[in-house]
Amino acid sequence: MRGDKYGSFDELQRAEREGVDFRIRVMRREGSVAIIAPHGGKIEPGTSELAEAIAGDDYSFYCFEGLQKRPHRDLHITSANFREPRCEELVVACDRVVAVHGRGVRERQSVEVGGLDTDLRDAICSSLHDAGYSAEVVTSGGLAALSPANICNRGARRRGVQLEVTRGLRDMLLAQPQGLVDFAQAVRRAIA
Repeated sequence: MRGDKYGSFDELQRAEREGVDFRIRVMRREGSVAIIAPHGGKIEPGTSELAEAIAGDDYSFYCFEGLQKRPHRDLHITSANFREPRCEELVVACDRVVAVHGRGVRERQSVEVGGLDTDLRDAICSSLHDAGYSAEVVTSGGLAALSPANICNRGARRRGVQLEVTRGLRDMLLAQPQGLVDFAQAVRRAIA
């Protein structure tokens, strides 16, 4: 896999235009849970919709969204380097942070669950299994979200959860509105 075009949000912001190339959506709510999609919109399609569905009306929500049809990685900033100020301000104030990401795999409908919040990670994985989804905990490799620098691990408790949802599952959930609701409710049950 080749590296990101931009190594930081500052670098991206100097070359891309907010409102034209990307947008940022933030909804702050009472409580101490944030659901984020740092690669939303056209960067990792479907992750914005999943994050927003999981947030519902009571969890805080953040989305960095690519607006232009272009190569996927153009606006992708790896999670350890994702330091967009509005996102950082939101997550640092929250005890629980769940980041929704997309894997490019179309032929499988599954979720890999990582992060340093092992209790919540395991609870989400179990809840997704109980709801009929293929989910597995990942404890090694690039998708395990074990770096303290990962945006999901920069909340108040310094540990969070990362969901890596395959393109096959994201496409299915977006095509079936009840599926999207069911998936979001499975994650929400674990958070609650």
